[in-house]
Amino acid sequence: MKIKIIFAAFLLSCGLIIAQTDEVNQNEEMKLGSDITLTETTKISDILADPDSYLDQTVLVEGEILNVCPKMGCWMELKSDDGEGMIKIKVKDGEIVFPVDAIGENAVVEGTVYKIELSQEDAISYYEHIADETGEDFDPSTITGPMTIYQIKGLGAVID
Repeated sequence: MKIKIIFAAFLLSCGLIIAQTDEVNQNEEMKLGSDITLTETTKISDILADPDSYLDQTVLVEGEILNVCPKMGCWMELKSDDGEGMIKIKVKDGEIVFPVDAIGENAVVEGTVYKIELSQEDAISYYEHIADETGEDFDPSTITGPMTIYQIKGLGAVID
C-alpha cells in the first residue's frame, strides 16, 4: 500500500514539474534555424508590391503566422503588414520544422526572396499538392495559365 502511495505521489510530482515547464516554455521565444543577423525589417507589403526588386536579397520580415504545413512543417505563411496578402516562408524538409501550433503567433523570419515560374500544368500540380497537405479543396479550373510565385527561403526564425 505504501508503495502505491509513494508511486502516486511521484507521478503527481512529475506532472506538476512538466506542467510548470510547459507554462515557462509557452512564454519564451522559439528560435528555429540560423541566428537572425539582420536588424532592419522589410515590410511584406513592400515585397509583394515589387517582388522582383527583392529577388535574391536576404530580408527580415515579421508577421502573424496564418498557416503551417501540417505534414512536415516545411513552410509557413505570414500575413502582410497591410492585411492584404501573405508570403510563404519555405525551407527544405527537416531543415527547420515550423510547429503547427504556432498559427496565430507572431514570427520574425530572415531569408532570401526567390521566385518560382510555373507552367499552367505545373501550377495545377503545385496547388493540388498544397491542397492535399492542408486537406482543402482545390478546383484546377481556377488556374488559367502560367504563374509566378514569390517566396522566402527561410534561414532562421523566431516565433513569439
